[in-house]
Amino acid sequence: MIIDSHCHLNLLDLAPFEGSLLAALQDSRDRGVGAFICIGVDLDTQPAVMAIAAAHEDVYATVGIHPNHVVASMDYERLRYYATQPKVVAIGETGLDYHYTPETAVLQQASFELHIQLAKDLGLPLVIHTREARSDTLDLLSQAGPQAGVMHCFTEDWSTAKRALDLGFYISFSGVLTFKNAHALREVAAQVPLDRLMVETDSPWLAPVPHRGHSNRPGYVVEVARVLAELRGVSLEEMTAITVTNTRTLFNLP
Repeated sequence: MIIDSHCHLNLLDLAPFEGSLLAALQDSRDRGVGAFICIGVDLDTQPAVMAIAAAHEDVYATVGIHPNHVVASMDYERLRYYATQPKVVAIGETGLDYHYTPETAVLQQASFELHIQLAKDLGLPLVIHTREARSDTLDLLSQAGPQAGVMHCFTEDWSTAKRALDLGFYISFSGVLTFKNAHALREVAAQVPLDRLMVETDSPWLAPVPHRGHSNRPGYVVEVARVLAELRGVSLEEMTAITVTNTRTLFNLP
């Protein structure tokens, strides 16, 4: 059994499953996925994320506003309301993205700070997105004080990973780790302590080798774990057990 620690089940391509999310989930279960963390990215789609979690015993939800979706008129009281609902295990996806929306940097930072405070208020971990904003992301996390969380879909260098680890964060790797040109990222993955490793698909994006070119799905998370196992010199079964333990610990899963 493996856990996909970051997927967007409400956005999956269901065409191969005749439009059935139930069939898509069962396909992933048949491939060994035992739990799914379905990630919230904005207030409009948050109800769909939470409905999926409510309908499936092995699906959990997070609540957050992705930095690319931040606008000046965000209803953060509604965000707080969603965050207190059953099966919510984390706050996020939140963070900073100066690649796609650098013009909203100030709004992103304010939103990120509110997410961090909400996580602290509710005793929940953070799911962090950062792109071309590593310094500001880590500075804001550092200023906030001790806080559990995960750097999702990690693609940064070792110095960034080390600083995040020093802040108590986990590092989650996606299908990017399997790409042929991901040599530097694999060097980072080889150094992260075993008790801080997690795996994810970020599906429907970033399908791993050998599924490049296709829409991603949670069942493909095993390919990420396979590469991690090879890098760390352990069996796939051992790596699966390691990442499951870490994910359960961070998100306080049963």
